[in-house]
Amino acid sequence: MQYNLRLRSQMVMKMREYLCNLHGFVDIETPTLFKRTPGGAKEFLVPSREPGKFCSLPQSPQQFKQLLMVGGLDRYFQVARCYRDEGSRPDRQPEFTQIDIEMSFVDQTGIQSLIEGLLQYSWPNDKDPVVVPFPTMTFAEVLATYGTDKPDTRFGMKIIDISDVFRNTEIGFLQDALSKPHGTVKAICIPEGAKYLKRKDIESIRNFAADHFNQEILPVFLNANRNWNSPVANFIMESQRLELIRLMETQEEDVVLLTAGEHNKACSLLGKLRLECADLLETRGVVLRDPTLFSFLWVVDFPLFLPKEESPRELESAHHPFTAPHPSDIHLLYTEPKKARSQHYDLVLNGNEIGGGSIRIHNAELQRYILATLLKEDVKMLSHLLQALDYGAPPHGGIALGLDRLICLVTGSPSIRDVIAFPKSFRGHDLMSNTPDSVPPEELKPYHIRVSKPTDSKAERAH
Repeated sequence: MQYNLRLRSQMVMKMREYLCNLHGFVDIETPTLFKRTPGGAKEFLVPSREPGKFCSLPQSPQQFKQLLMVGGLDRYFQVARCYRDEGSRPDRQPEFTQIDIEMSFVDQTGIQSLIEGLLQYSWPNDKDPVVVPFPTMTFAEVLATYGTDKPDTRFGMKIIDISDVFRNTEIGFLQDALSKPHGTVKAICIPEGAKYLKRKDIESIRNFAADHFNQEILPVFLNANRNWNSPVANFIMESQRLELIRLMETQEEDVVLLTAGEHNKACSLLGKLRLECADLLETRGVVLRDPTLFSFLWVVDFPLFLPKEESPRELESAHHPFTAPHPSDIHLLYTEPKKARSQHYDLVLNGNEIGGGSIRIHNAELQRYILATLLKEDVKMLSHLLQALDYGAPPHGGIALGLDRLICLVTGSPSIRDVIAFPKSFRGHDLMSNTPDSVPPEELKPYHIRVSKPTDSKAERAH
């Protein structure tokens, strides 16, 4: 723990040097008491002494740093505390720290180059040096290749489209998928799977696909003698088996997992199985992911909007509502907004998103249109930002690096709680001080809050 905290301190110090001394950034603290704003993660509310009025703890300094760009402070950064009222995970805490950055008169390439230099400069001396520039893939490419927008690129097992191999097949679920307009057959290859996978592993893979994705998985042992007399595998012709070996550059002891269906769903399933199988093989002594290797990747060209889960006809921002559309797709905002791409970019390290940012909307009229017309948000809640943009804002963009998650990966820790001083528990509790804790009713009166007493009987609880 001491090593982790000292390393964290050293890396942050080097980041400050790089940004302030070498690139002319200004370190500016922004408020941690703000107002509730639409979209994004759930915010913690803070009661005030005015009846019915609350502050909120900001989930990021996003609006503040855009206002600083309007105010002429063209290079801002902050080691920022952020708050989100969401469940904890090994890589998430209710309060966390970002390296928050914003620049005026910059494009996506400029932000990426700055961050690559920042990480290279601040990287620990006892780790292999960071090699720049980082590779870049589009959102569509990573989904088709890895089944996720935060792929672990330290190992292969890429998703391959093998629809053409099975155009003429007697296997029912493959036939059904290929008969539909957007039906496809996808596959991944498990290296030496015939040597390391047991029958129960194959059954576990099939059950996972059925339970979590309602999809069917067909395992194909490329060594024809190792198919455990599977009746479905017997429908695979010798020519198809040989074509799989050629197309996927496999060996006879490899195992291919096939699935079929709509493109995104099939890729998402195989993306999950790719990681599950890597975990499984590593328990058998096969190291696919070198723990000393740091594999960075930029993911770009995300969709600007996504359909809301609870109401698919309505839209929500894929990143946040201040993200600028891709210059080539601005016309789609007025015709087919679901197809518009954004100028949003994520930085991924070993299968973890460690940073995300975008070029922002600096035109007040466009920002109003997106908020009011496309996202159906109350623009009055963001009147301060819209008014600032009306005064004239420079083109600007930025990024936030998740400091806790980055240090966690650098140190090889299993959880971000291992790189945070006084972390919260999985449920968001501080076990040392027993926080959150109750407050006497008389102390709540100035805030106009009354806590009802817990009820005992079922009837009272129901009431």
